[in-house]
Amino acid sequence: MQPTANCLYTVYCTLPDATTARRWVAWLLDEHLDEVRQAGAREATLVQLDTASLDYEVRYVFPSRAAYDRYAEEYAPTLKAKGIRRFPPDLGLIYRRAVGEEIS
Repeated sequence: MQPTANCLYTVYCTLPDATTARRWVAWLLDEHLDEVRQAGAREATLVQLDTASLDYEVRYVFPSRAAYDRYAEEYAPTLKAKGIRRFPPDLGLIYRRAVGEEIS
């Protein structure tokens, strides 16, 4: 029997300006990353990408696809709603998300 593979959940975000980026990064570091860890992620890492725009990658590692699915169903809607209240769509944040299982 093969061991359960980690499930990786990645969120990419492009921020519209430096002020919003500072607020968004502070929120992630002070609050949101820990909330996702408490909801089942084994690791949470914030990466500022080397791009001309203000692009960030947030990497979450869940111990299995089942753990990620539980997070997505039970916790993500509430955490996403909190984030939208703090950073509403009219601020211009652009998100992209990806989910997959670790191969090696």
